Amino acid sequence: MTCPICGKRKATRFCPAKGEQICPVCCGTEREVTISCPADCMYLIAAHRYEDEHKRALPGDTPFVEERLPQDLLHSQQQLMSLLAFQIAKFASGQPTATDPDVLAAVAALAGTYKTLQSGLLYEKVPEIPMRRDLYLALTKFLDEIKKEAIEKGNSAAVKDSSVFHIAVFLHRMGSLRSNGRPRSRRFIEFLCRQFPPSQPKPDEGDHAVPQIRGPAKVAGRGTQGGGVGPRAETRNLDGI
Repeated sequence: MTCPICGKRKATRFCPAKGEQICPVCCGTEREVTISCPADCMYLIAAHRYEDEHKRALPGDTPFVEERLPQDLLHSQQQLMSLLAFQIAKFASGQPTATDPDVLAAVAALAGTYKTLQSGLLYEKVPEIPMRRDLYLALTKFLDEIKKEAIEKGNSAAVKDSSVFHIAVFLHRMGSLRSNGRPRSRRFIEFLCRQFPPSQPKPDEGDHAVPQIRGPAKVAGRGTQGGGVGPRAETRNLDGI
């Protein structure tokens, strides 16, 4: 049987995404590029294992790559960071076609907005692609809500624009390290969903309760594949991330 993708080589691998046999070469080159691979595909799992063994560095064109993050960011902003990561996981888990590039673009746009807000101005560059725009708007709406709650409780300084900016930059860098650069990758999304299961909140908690993290979460430095977020994160030097 000839591979239905290239029409040249022998099809010897079953592709669960396409529901038919394809050749190993097309499996490797089209995986997470033109094929939306399910997370339980044995070939995808093997590829991700290989990627974990060959650490990824931050791309040179990473937004705000020269920005230095506060050393105490993970401790001082653990609650807000967990809440934002949970919102991303909740959104992406309900969107099977959402990809890591969608999440990274939305988070970068959020960082850009809050970068300008620090100067007292509001300049939004809302993503044009619908999936990215919807996530961006969901995050900004969520932040507006918790800011409003803080003001009503007399604690208007609880959510600072500079803190949101730094958290967005951190999450973007961590996502860049967790993902693999392929256009249909969901590695970062899957990581967030494991750390922050998008389950229904309890009646007395609501959407703004701090989600519980599953398993140990570690912070990634530049040039590493690892990455974690949240109250239980292991603190490392943030100069490289």
